[in-house]
Amino acid sequence: MTVSSFASVSLDPPLLLVALQRTTRTSELVSRAQAFGVTILSANQREISDRFAGRGDESKDRMEGIETETLDTGAPFIKGGLAYFDCRLRQTVDAGTSLIFMGEVVAARRFEGQPLVYHDRQYKRLS
Repeated sequence: MTVSSFASVSLDPPLLLVALQRTTRTSELVSRAQAFGVTILSANQREISDRFAGRGDESKDRMEGIETETLDTGAPFIKGGLAYFDCRLRQTVDAGTSLIFMGEVVAARRFEGQPLVYHDRQYKRLS
């Protein structure tokens, strides 16, 4: 899914967080797996962003036709992204209609390219 809240929490140990609406399938999967992955999408991956944000045909499997790879935890990462953060779940915080998942980064990869930026309901390019 596309998340609206993603933040770095700590460098030592390396921790980050994502906030997910508690009623989503992804929230349930993270809780069960005790792990999650974050892919930072590249500027040419708008269609993927829209698909995972629910702006497409909801009857189709979101992963259909998407190439993925894994690192340590088995969480899928979308090929073509700019960075991957592979996390083991450290803590879950109840936050009203959301759950905040804090994960320790156990593996990461970085690639060259321009990031996909979404601001003010539009995709933007960094200059």
